[in-house]
Order: sequence, then structure tokens, then C-alpha cells
Amino acid sequence: MVTPLLLCLIGFFAGVLGGLLGIGGSIVMIPAMTELLGPQQHLYQAAAMIVNFFVVLPAVIQHHRAGAIMGGVVRRMAPMAVVAVVLGVGASEWSVFRGRGQAWLVLLFAAFLCYVAVRNLLKLRRSEQHHAAEGAPFDPQRDGWKAALVAGLPTGFVGGLLGVGGGIVCVPFQNRFLNIPLRNAIANSAATILTLSLIGAFTKNWALATQHPQYTVAEPLKLAGMLIPTAMVGAWIGSRLTHVLPIRALRIVFTVFLFVAALRMAWHGYDDLRLPLQHTPATPASPAPAP
Repeated sequence: MVTPLLLCLIGFFAGVLGGLLGIGGSIVMIPAMTELLGPQQHLYQAAAMIVNFFVVLPAVIQHHRAGAIMGGVVRRMAPMAVVAVVLGVGASEWSVFRGRGQAWLVLLFAAFLCYVAVRNLLKLRRSEQHHAAEGAPFDPQRDGWKAALVAGLPTGFVGGLLGVGGGIVCVPFQNRFLNIPLRNAIANSAATILTLSLIGAFTKNWALATQHPQYTVAEPLKLAGMLIPTAMVGAWIGSRLTHVLPIRALRIVFTVFLFVAALRMAWHGYDDLRLPLQHTPATPASPAPAP
């Protein structure tokens, strides 16, 4: 009884954060399930990618009502992101990205999160009006390729590779390279993840069923079923807060989240690197020569 209750709480907080920041929620669910149930990365990725769709669905409705979704951006990001998520899921099944290789990817991603968080800290020292005036605003004709390649491609690939929604890449990349305001970047990210998560969930669960015989098809569905109801409630609350909280408060929440996520990923990556060394059996002593 305790485990289903804790999973419901995990779903709720993942939904609030996912709805608030347009990130899907996997980056909360996967570490939390690891600590609650033990390390089963592929299983958690398969379940979390199902939940991501239900996290962003109420968020997209809220963002649409607020008029925050920029259709010209989403139409260019989403197709490339869908292609990339299939490639990312495929890459997550390569042997080079398992074991120690997966740990290095996690550490590199943690370093990227720190970079984005530091940039956001610097922006907090300036007024939002000044930041909004930096660079030219997004133009679909001029910047469409940037939306597809610079935002859509990494969003899908990282989402498929790590089992996350991809918003942790999509939001800062839009903000940084397309000069899109943070509130709109969050809304665009949620709209992109809506399609991305469906394709990613199907591809990852197919890979789990065909390449990981220790799991049944029902296991990720059972986990997702316990996470989805409260995740949807949390996402509805979080997406409303996106349009209520002052933009400075929103940036502070986003920056704190980035630092925490980076530390968590770095810690898990470091543990994964140490684990093989800790469990390497000692070399047996050579037998003594026969007299």
C-alpha cells in the first residue's frame, strides 16, 4: 500500500514541475522511482515516457487558453523532434550507451544543465525588459531551420536517449538560440512533447518488450497507471502557475530546478562509474608450483 501511495505522490510532484516548466516530468519520476524501487533504468524510462503525454496534455490546454503557444515554432520543431526521439531510443539500446558509457552521458548532460543554470543566474541580475530586447525576435522564415535543428533535434534525441520529455533541452534552447521569451518557450516545449511523447513511449516500450526479456509488457503500464492520475492533476496546477507567477519567480524556479537536476544526475553518473570498480573481484592468487 505504501509503494502505490508514494508513486502517486511522485506523479503529483512530477506533474506540477512538468506543467510549470514544460519539461514532461521524467526527470523527477525516474530518479524518484530509482530510489523507491531500485535501479531499473529501462523500465522506468518506458513508464515515464507514457506518463509524459498525460503530464503535458493538461499543460498544453492551459497554454493554449493563455495564447502562449507559438504555432510557427512548434510546427518546425515537432517533426524533427519526432524523428530524433526514435533515433534516441535506438541509441539507448546500443551496448556503448549501457553500463559505464551511460554514466558518461549522464555526467555530460549534468554539465550541460549547470551551463544553462549559470546563464539563467546571470540573466536574473538583469531586468526582464533588457533580456527581451536581446537579439531579433523569432521569424519563421528566417529561423525555421534553427527551430528544427537547434531545438527540435536535440529535444527529441535527448528525450529518446534518457527517457525524459526533452523540455529540459527545448526550453533553454528556444530561449537562448531563438530569442523566445521563457513563458512562450515553456508553452512551445509542452506542445512539442505532446506528439514526441506518444512516439517515444511506443518506441521505448517496444524495445523493452523485444530486447529486455526480464520485463513483461504489463510492468511499465502498471507503473504508468499509478503515476498518471496525480500527474495530470499536478500538471494542471503547474501549468496555471506558469501564467500566474512573475517571470522573475519563474526563472528562479527554473534555475533552482536545473541545479538540483544537474547534481542528481552527476551523483548517479558518478555512482555508475564507481560501481564496476567496487564489484570487480580480486584476481585470484596463482597456484603454488608443484613440488
